[in-house]
Amino acid sequence: MPLTKWKKLTEFIVSKNPWWTYRRDEFLLPNGKQGNYHYVHTLGSSLIVPVQPDGRIVLVNQYRYLRDKESIEFPCGGVKDGHSYDGTAVQELQEEAGYIARSWMVAGEFNPYNGVTDEICRVYVARDLQPVPPKPDNTEEFEVIALLPDEIDARIISGVIWDGMSIAAWAIAKTYVRPL
Repeated sequence: MPLTKWKKLTEFIVSKNPWWTYRRDEFLLPNGKQGNYHYVHTLGSSLIVPVQPDGRIVLVNQYRYLRDKESIEFPCGGVKDGHSYDGTAVQELQEEAGYIARSWMVAGEFNPYNGVTDEICRVYVARDLQPVPPKPDNTEEFEVIALLPDEIDARIISGVIWDGMSIAAWAIAKTYVRPL
């Protein structure tokens, strides 16, 4: 038996910045009670699992302000107005890791925090990598790291890789990354 859906009555923009919109919806529950739901709206994100010919996976190490520490992650970025998931993936791979890829595959999608955001992150596996000059944004600094799949697993288990989006993406993509 399907669960009863809530009815959206109104939608308000509380604030907006270049990366997301903070919204508040008023809704009606099936029992007739009204409520408010606060959430972050985005256009989605593209995360790339770049695979080198020897089976090593390219990740980036970057500083994360909110945790005040470095984080090893897959290249990833938000889809901006007028852009697509595919275009964002191509752009982020070059900006963050310094590669272009000739072979792309969509491995899957997930919502990184379904009680707080409506974002859908599309996970790509990229192969046939060619190095190019990276183009980080002015707030970004990256160290490129290449790890074998077992090394990624070990770093997730030990807590060295702690980024939730990277962990979720790895669960989706890891079966696709073995050398061809």
